[in-house]
Amino acid sequence: MERLAKRIAAISPSLTLAISAKAKAMKAAGEDVINFGVGEPDFPTPAHIVEAAKEALDKGYTKYTPSAGLPELRSAICEKFRRDNGLDYQPSQIIVSNGAKHSVFNACFALLNEGDEAVIPAPYWLTYPEAVKCCGGVPVIVPTDPAEGFKITPDHLRAAITPRTKLFIFNSPCNPTGAVYSEQEVRALAAVCEETGVFVLSDEIYEKLVYGSAKPFSFAATSPKMKDLTVTVNGVSKTYAMTGWRIGYLAAPPDVAKAIDSFQSHATSNPNSIAQYAALKALGSSEASVKEMTARFAERRLALLGRVAKMKEVGVIVPDGAFYAMLTVGGVYGKRYGSRRIENSVDFADCLLDGAKVAVVPGKAFGADGCVRLSYSLSMRDLLDGLDRIDAFLSDLS
Repeated sequence: MERLAKRIAAISPSLTLAISAKAKAMKAAGEDVINFGVGEPDFPTPAHIVEAAKEALDKGYTKYTPSAGLPELRSAICEKFRRDNGLDYQPSQIIVSNGAKHSVFNACFALLNEGDEAVIPAPYWLTYPEAVKCCGGVPVIVPTDPAEGFKITPDHLRAAITPRTKLFIFNSPCNPTGAVYSEQEVRALAAVCEETGVFVLSDEIYEKLVYGSAKPFSFAATSPKMKDLTVTVNGVSKTYAMTGWRIGYLAAPPDVAKAIDSFQSHATSNPNSIAQYAALKALGSSEASVKEMTARFAERRLALLGRVAKMKEVGVIVPDGAFYAMLTVGGVYGKRYGSRRIENSVDFADCLLDGAKVAVVPGKAFGADGCVRLSYSLSMRDLLDGLDRIDAFLSDLS
């Protein structure tokens, strides 16, 4: 008898783990490492949200809550969907979980049977394929074109759908590319899903972090039929700088929400009670802090784009949302850093860390081996210093 379950053996190890561990070890040893790999805002949680958590503690709100979350929080989430997305949900259709990642897993667990296919555009957030595999599904990866902003087209989506397709995983604004799909683009993709009856998991966790004229559009808002085929995932982590609080949520058709609630009640029970009260405060408060944070990200984004434009042999896919940019580095593959030959994004990231003390995430982790991901969630000083180091590293390649 095998010691480990086959579903665990199917999970791919993190391609970023070794580089991340190496960067942390170097920093702990006193080396000046600049980390472009961070996937969270570098701002503190706003004070009024922290105070709400303290108040909840003082009032003794430390007991179990309903497994799907506090009723008042679920009502506030319904109001958020009405206000921001033009979507009407009942509180019974809202499930609050331990972060948006947990919500993604819950949706996959509720929808996928053994062997069901899930279409995932690449580049993708690295957890999507693993969540699908954990739940017995089969990830179907659809490469996208950098020249088209790394966006999947309706034709590519239609071509990927087979009789076994159950789910399309959609992310806008996108991690890792920063792509933001317009309303017209979302509606075109929704028409394919509506025609074929494919469910959609729409991850909208970065919806408030957009720049210029970009404006995200919720997949479930395309039509009543698509609303009944869509599970929308969101949360407070990115918008309110609350990554460590671990509060995500989803909105789903009634039968899907009921099934997820039942599963979560056995798997994890309720999310952290204190964090739920903090999230309630976040959703019901002014968005001044969100706008300020987004403005700071926008400044860094422009600085990054301007600096990369001066580099040779690399480029950048202009991001319209989130706080990431994909640096295209395939043009330097085959070159050497000292005695080491750079053949892929993992080699590039490893040599960059050794040579310039700059940490980036290899694009291979996202299904885009010709790129590395840069997060601009770091100070302007570190951002510019890090980009200067990358430029110097590129000049040293032979």
